[in-house]
Amino acid sequence: MWLAGLAVALALDADMSDRPDRKEEPSLGDQPTGFLYKSITVDGEKYAYCVYVPPDYTADRPWPAILFLHGAGERGSDGFLQTDVGIGRAIRRHRELIPAIVVMPQCRPGLSWTGPMARLALLCLEQTSREYRLDRQRLYLTGLSLGGQGTWLIGAEYADYFAALVPICGFAELHGSTSLAERLAPRLATVPVWCFHGSADPRVPVERSRQMVELIRAAGGSVRYTEYRNAGHNVWDQAYDEPELWRWLFAQHKDAAITGDRP
Repeated sequence: MWLAGLAVALALDADMSDRPDRKEEPSLGDQPTGFLYKSITVDGEKYAYCVYVPPDYTADRPWPAILFLHGAGERGSDGFLQTDVGIGRAIRRHRELIPAIVVMPQCRPGLSWTGPMARLALLCLEQTSREYRLDRQRLYLTGLSLGGQGTWLIGAEYADYFAALVPICGFAELHGSTSLAERLAPRLATVPVWCFHGSADPRVPVERSRQMVELIRAAGGSVRYTEYRNAGHNVWDQAYDEPELWRWLFAQHKDAAITGDRP
């Protein structure tokens, strides 16, 4: 289990009793494709999520994997609402641009991608690694708005696991605190980042992204920044429609020595 170290680091005690014994699990090549409803039980509570598997998936080779974090408007428990925004829509429009397995967890109402929900997201990724053949050197994290915040926070905490981060109109400080952004920047400087924001965003001030980008650059990091002129909050469709984003993303590889199996 190549993400076992991540689960240990998170001190997870998820209940996997509803999963069949390993000997009964289907082979990695026998899995269905498309947008698939999944569930996982954590601390006795069942959570629904979705995994997108390309139609040409085959276990003959490892596939890049993307962990997608939705925004506040998609919080819930149905397991599919988060597929109708951001990367899910991009896949439906331009499937050929995203030849990857995409894991789409769903945050519960009133919560954010921190604490239990961050643990949930990473567990969904870990479970997917047992069902499909993922490329451990090309594991990516992206999110929009609330999920953009989650991308900054989870990406900094587990920078060793991700080959690249794509935060969109997110924010890295809480309640106006700049100290959090300053603490995150050195960790974020160790992983390639492409950040997107609208210059006229009324919900998350563009200064949030500008500040983080400058802090990462000052820490020696490699970060690209795209600011859409006069654009508001909903810039994720523009960002995910950028062919260059996907070319750049899939070109990022993590050092095999860093992402090797953990104890």
